[in-house]
Amino acid sequence: MKKSIIILMLVASVSGAIFQSCKDIDGEKSELQKPVAESIPVSKEDADVATTINLQAAFKGETTASAKYAAYSKKAEEEGFHEIAMLYHAASTAENIHANNHKAVLKEAGQTVPEIIPEFTVNSTKENLKDAIEGESYESNTMYPEFMVTAKAANNDLAGISLNYAYRTELKHLKMYKGALAALESNNVKSLPTVYFICPTCGNTYQTTAPKRCGISMTSSEKFIKLTSLN
Repeated sequence: MKKSIIILMLVASVSGAIFQSCKDIDGEKSELQKPVAESIPVSKEDADVATTINLQAAFKGETTASAKYAAYSKKAEEEGFHEIAMLYHAASTAENIHANNHKAVLKEAGQTVPEIIPEFTVNSTKENLKDAIEGESYESNTMYPEFMVTAKAANNDLAGISLNYAYRTELKHLKMYKGALAALESNNVKSLPTVYFICPTCGNTYQTTAPKRCGISMTSSEKFIKLTSLN
């Protein structure tokens, strides 16, 4: 079955799914709830192939996002928006963790890990925030939900875990970027956080303070990456 047919089936299935985690992306409880989707009328073989393609696409996307957000961070700092630069620095770190997770799953399955040369354009900080919001919206509302449904159909637990980690984190990044854009538009950038904690297991991102354990992967906060500067 061609990938386009599989994707059409996934879209139809996802439209009827119940994503409980979207009810309250502020709370850690919502982050621990996995999306519940209807069964997909595709064979496991088709789902296996699609999952590999999806992981390769996700690896490319996260690798590009990590490089792009690092560049956006530099631009924000140049424009005097240190707080937004720190947000991009944290997001870049998290996206790199997602990329490495996807890469590990592909290697475990003996699949090809694509060579990626990130391509993107750096604009003003305001335009960059709008671009980040668009990208995170697509990943959290469309791409990762569809990819997770496919992985479930393939009974690929490792892929499901890696995709789920990224999905939960992108929901948080989306809210952070929206908050940063609102602060920029209201000339209130200084109110934004400047300290971030990143879970090394799943990329979960916390502002200012962190709990004892990651709300997604249960990793101890002792292992978190603490970011207080751009170095």
